Amino acid sequence: MALDDLTKDSAVQASIVNDCDQLITTHVSQKSGVSGVALKTAHRIVKGIGPTYIPGAISRMLPSTLEVLDPLWQEAMTSGDPVAYLEQHRSRTADLILSVTDHRIQYTSGPIIGVYNKLRKSVKGDIEAVVPELAGILHRHHIQLLQRA
Repeated sequence: MALDDLTKDSAVQASIVNDCDQLITTHVSQKSGVSGVALKTAHRIVKGIGPTYIPGAISRMLPSTLEVLDPLWQEAMTSGDPVAYLEQHRSRTADLILSVTDHRIQYTSGPIIGVYNKLRKSVKGDIEAVVPELAGILHRHHIQLLQRA
């Protein structure tokens, strides 16, 4: 089963979006120092656009993100432990995710562009930090979908 099959079931997609939104919120709230202040400020600005902006953005980018992650996910599945595999390949996982956001930002306007451009260089480390949790989310939903098939 391809990873992007997860988006073919609207309930599964909604659950993944919710889990990823919570993952982002939790990660941002745990950040400290100068980079933490910058990330928290950016998160507040984006949430200020509207309470559904972040979940909406996740939902819009999820199909493309899962599509670019699928070859890596297939490697991960053959390894026997997809969560550990993605964790071992955090940098590659983050680069794939950022390829989607970099492409998507070209078609965005307003304050999001400024926020993204200011944080783009440092955000790779934040994505790498949450790869194990993201892999766990994807694995859990993947297993659930397989069990229903």
